[in-house]
Amino acid sequence: MTIPFVDLKANSPEVRQEISSAVQQAIDDGQYILGDQVAAFEQAFAGFCGGRHGVGMGNGTEALHLALRGLGIGPGDEVITAANTFVATALAIAYCGAKPVLVDCGPSDYLINVDLIEQAITPKTKAIVPVHLYGQPADMVSILEIAAKYDLPVVQDACQAHGAMIGDRPIASFGTAACYSFYPSKNLGAYGDGGMVVTNCDTLAERIRMLRNYGQRAKNKYEMLGFNSRLDTLQAAILSVKLRYLAEGNEQRRAAAEHYREVLSDQADLVLPYERPGVTHVYHLYVVQHPKRDELAARLQAEGVQCGIHYPTPIHEIAPFQSCRTVPDGAPVATRLAGRILSLPMYPGLSDASIDQVANVIDQSSPVAIAG
Repeated sequence: MTIPFVDLKANSPEVRQEISSAVQQAIDDGQYILGDQVAAFEQAFAGFCGGRHGVGMGNGTEALHLALRGLGIGPGDEVITAANTFVATALAIAYCGAKPVLVDCGPSDYLINVDLIEQAITPKTKAIVPVHLYGQPADMVSILEIAAKYDLPVVQDACQAHGAMIGDRPIASFGTAACYSFYPSKNLGAYGDGGMVVTNCDTLAERIRMLRNYGQRAKNKYEMLGFNSRLDTLQAAILSVKLRYLAEGNEQRRAAAEHYREVLSDQADLVLPYERPGVTHVYHLYVVQHPKRDELAARLQAEGVQCGIHYPTPIHEIAPFQSCRTVPDGAPVATRLAGRILSLPMYPGLSDASIDQVANVIDQSSPVAIAG
């Protein structure tokens, strides 16, 4: 039996019918760009995430890019972010003309190491972009304390963390803004590309609305150099339906993560994910470590278990960012993890039997190490 890395066809017939009806309504309305269903989804998703405003975007990268531009980030500025992240985080900073400053991650949670952030701050620092990697919230309380000390905005890369919580608060209720991706494989995924900025700042929300739509406040009233990065109405219609099932899907992901922990507890050399106390991890990805990662991945693939690596190359080793400053030099933890991390199958509806099969393929005997 082949176990997919992610199952994008897992929606029930009832959900499929709801989506079909919502898409048909959008077609019948004929408002394909920034239609009423976009505004309705923006409001619904922002509320779900703990924010007052939602601004739909063409994708998650543009959500990060335009959130930073909306804050006035530009050439000569520095923006602190995580060394261990997807390249889009750094690209969004670079699109503003700014320079990413890459802070190493913690060895157990893989998130930006808050103890190193102050070492990265210089007079050129204009923002901090923590990444809620794999679905686990970064230490926003500590990050916001540092940001307040230096009067810096905090733009969260929440592209993998739809529905994640810190205590009883959604992550978008923290910081200046939170940016989301609706790429199909995300916890809340579209049938194409999409993204959103969620913020409680009225002024920032208005600036981002203009930036996404050619710099217009009203039609043909151009007030700034803008872009074309809008969430289209068909995707908003689809996402509005899927949003109603997001919390349930996240609970299924958490249940799958718990079953992984149960059945992998006796696997040799495997380091399982560490969940930080006081947060709700939504397990966009289930990432383990193994000293012979490539051999393990090959064995899993040969036995029909699809897997991935998130991410095989740390940001500071990718060509456009090799000149970026790292803290500490070379980001040794992120660099080491890049050769050890492996993402196992994870999606709502992943069965216990499938997880058992993954464990059987791994098939080791010595005790597991739990990160942290």
